[in-house]
Amino acid sequence: MYHWDFGALWGYRSLVVVGLGYTVGYTVLCVVLGLVVGTATGLGRLARTRFVTWPLLLYTEAFRCTPLLVQLVWFYYALPVLLDISMSPALAATLTLSLYGGAFYAEIIRAGIVSVDVGQWDAGRALGLGRLLLMRKIILPQALKRMLPPLMNQSIIQLKNTSLVSVLAVPDLLYQGQVITAALYRPLEVYTLVAAVYFAVLFPATLAVQRLERRLAANA
Repeated sequence: MYHWDFGALWGYRSLVVVGLGYTVGYTVLCVVLGLVVGTATGLGRLARTRFVTWPLLLYTEAFRCTPLLVQLVWFYYALPVLLDISMSPALAATLTLSLYGGAFYAEIIRAGIVSVDVGQWDAGRALGLGRLLLMRKIILPQALKRMLPPLMNQSIIQLKNTSLVSVLAVPDLLYQGQVITAALYRPLEVYTLVAAVYFAVLFPATLAVQRLERRLAANA
């Protein structure tokens, strides 16, 4: 029978803390950048000209319909060759995760706006509101209630997606787990700890999203 020994991991606790810091840091950074990209793209998808909507549609579908792992590898190994530039693993990971998340955020934002009843648009125009004022005063406040739960769920997925940056040797939580495993040769304990740390971060976030969904449903 296998003898579990989590005590052997204590000497490597600093690596776990550093890895968690990278994971949380990348999540926050890529969520913020992804929301910026997603908001601009989602609003752009509502434009009336195909010269704007078609490139944005191509971007969103390209990122939503290809695996994130493939995108990470492509941005790090292929894009620098294509553009004749150098790219660090950190930059490649940030760029990929931000654009990937932005594609999903864009669809959530676009769908949230489109879901607002057309009568709300007509009422705003009847009051003489311009498109920007109409969007800010009437449409977005209603759409935001519908967007929040899926936006938060996507942000949780972004945190889980950061584990893939380890393939680029970015020292996130999973990568540090690989380093500790190479030193101790105790993969069961190491990856159990890594999974437990992810769970400790993600479970409260998931409960918060569920609570928000119930609150919004009660106020609907």
